[in-house]
Amino acid sequence: MIDWTDRHCRYFHRLIAPKTRLYSEMITTRALLHGRNPERFLAFNPAERPLALQLGGADAAALAECARMAEARGYDEVNLNVGCPSDRVQSGRFGACLMAEPQTVAAAIGAMKRAVRLPVTVKTRIGIDDSEGYAFLESFVERVADAGCETFIIHARKAWLQGLSPKQNREIPPLDYSQVYRLKERHPALFVVINGGIASPAAALDHLRHVDGVMIGREAYQNPYSLVAFERAIFGTDGHPERSEVLDAMIDYARDQMQSGVPLQAVARPMLGLFNGMPGARRYRRTLSEAMHRPDAEPEVIAVAAAAVMAGPIRAAA
Repeated sequence: MIDWTDRHCRYFHRLIAPKTRLYSEMITTRALLHGRNPERFLAFNPAERPLALQLGGADAAALAECARMAEARGYDEVNLNVGCPSDRVQSGRFGACLMAEPQTVAAAIGAMKRAVRLPVTVKTRIGIDDSEGYAFLESFVERVADAGCETFIIHARKAWLQGLSPKQNREIPPLDYSQVYRLKERHPALFVVINGGIASPAAALDHLRHVDGVMIGREAYQNPYSLVAFERAIFGTDGHPERSEVLDAMIDYARDQMQSGVPLQAVARPMLGLFNGMPGARRYRRTLSEAMHRPDAEPEVIAVAAAAVMAGPIRAAA
């Protein structure tokens, strides 16, 4: 979720889903160790926890240092992304192309495990390019598990490293959940989380008959309030905030962030899907999208946009 699940998005999602574990966008070791402003990527609101820092990289020493940074700043988990297929990621020799180098991934996991006490996890695919079936996935996982990784988040699609864009790689390779189920069955001591195309609580519950966890990606971003239904189904929790309460909280949050120089559009962008599926949702998205980019935009435009959908009051001023 590069450029999507930043700290503003995660704060918004946490308001809706108090128990779900949140993951950062994938952040490269280069950005953290050699970038001008690593705090831009590392900063988070304590309310976001439990929170995992997702890293991209191949150098074991650099990944270990970034894991130390995550632990020092209070993250709850460090996750190594070995599933992203973008050209930009491949050019840096990390992401999904590392599935062809299990020894490199194992060395990185070992170094990170030695560096921190946090859980160190891996997010991956079921295969790459012409890799043949389940055997490739199991061989990769066994090699990395031997280095100390106990949790694998598996997107149940192959990644094609050439010929498909990242968007196409999320849609065109067919889903094969059975490989993930089989991995859990054959390796019951591993904590296996399934990812890819999970769009309803019913589907999530069905997967949980076979694996230990589910990761929700696009559905959470495109239809964020669906997280309420996911949490009710999986955790049995009630008492989630109404959309109007989420809007009030985000208006306050936007006001605080703008005082620190954050543009409104950075805070409001994750909110565009808040009313998906409801009458007036299109007008809300259009109104907010147009208003939030104006140089003089104030947090109150969120309430103005929501008026296209909601009949009840929204507190627009402190």
